[in-house]
Amino acid sequence: MRSRLLLIPAAVFASAPALATTYMTVEQAQAAMFPGATFTPHFVTLDQDQFNAIITDSDVNVWNRDIKAWKASTGGWFILDQVRGRDDWITYAIAIDAKGAVKAIEILECLEKYDAITDPQWRGQFVGKHRGSRFDDIQIITGSTLSSGQIAAGVRRILSTYALVLAPEG
Repeated sequence: MRSRLLLIPAAVFASAPALATTYMTVEQAQAAMFPGATFTPHFVTLDQDQFNAIITDSDVNVWNRDIKAWKASTGGWFILDQVRGRDDWITYAIAIDAKGAVKAIEILECLEKYDAITDPQWRGQFVGKHRGSRFDDIQIITGSTLSSGQIAAGVRRILSTYALVLAPEG
């Protein structure tokens, strides 16, 4: 008796796109990070000098020149950002206090299989970090190595963006 190997085209398995899980909306993240605050949009498009300065300062690539930031009425900034995870983009928000330090980070959207980055204890490692802080103490998550590393790099880049672009303006 001969057995046959049944080959199923890879396209059958790859045809269903992976869907990201939404954990929070922008408004929910703003309310959680700055309770009771109102927000003034302060969207900026980086010019070439700003773009180059951020890359030099943070040693992280800038993926998008359009910065989505809001000034909080209670002091500080709310910045929406994305980083490239292993299989998709990760959308997250960072709250920066009036002194330029990370107040909080919230993951808004990512693939469910990499959701270890939504753990509050892991995200808590960033609280108090500011431009120039060492990031070699941030624990990388096994199984989400790329995603957690990219979040750390994104936070470094956003802190440089805050210091070089947003803080001087207001």
